[in-house]
Amino acid sequence: MKFSSRELIDLGKAWLAISVAFSVLLTGSLDFITGFIIAGITVGSGFLLHELAHKMLAQKYHCFAEFRSFDIMLILAVLMSFFGFIFVAPGAVMISGNINREKNGKISLVGPLTNIVLAIIFLGVSFSPLEIIKTIGSYGFIINSWLAIFNLIPLWQFDGRKVYDWNKSIYFLALISAVFVMVLGYI
Repeated sequence: MKFSSRELIDLGKAWLAISVAFSVLLTGSLDFITGFIIAGITVGSGFLLHELAHKMLAQKYHCFAEFRSFDIMLILAVLMSFFGFIFVAPGAVMISGNINREKNGKISLVGPLTNIVLAIIFLGVSFSPLEIIKTIGSYGFIINSWLAIFNLIPLWQFDGRKVYDWNKSIYFLALISAVFVMVLGYI
């Protein structure tokens, strides 16, 4: 994968803002520094790997693909966290090149699938006997489960819309998988 300096800066800004926003929410149960580290590992990795999955597949299809942060949305996410809720739209991988509906659907699908895999990994980590590792696993599971489901909403520019437009069967299989993984974590 190739990265421009602007893309690396945008990825860093987004990871930092997301980590700060979620650590503010976690300060009720943890101190800010611990919350920041946990958010950076769980939410940060979920965001970063989701976007890099889009980029990797798009580049495999010989497209130009670079992440661009939505700075206003990053600022709003941090500000909203002080009021006890977050809506995060950190940015997106901008893709240009010759892609058809199928390739666009597959590029869009790989992001939520990455979050499903991460949710399963974090669920396994949540069984650790070490309390801090258990906390990281539990939080990572919840965040990545929600990221997968949220990104599969079949509206607007969400990944789910592009997958749904490409292949409804695959869309519903992905959505059912994401919901199943989330439910599995609560059993």
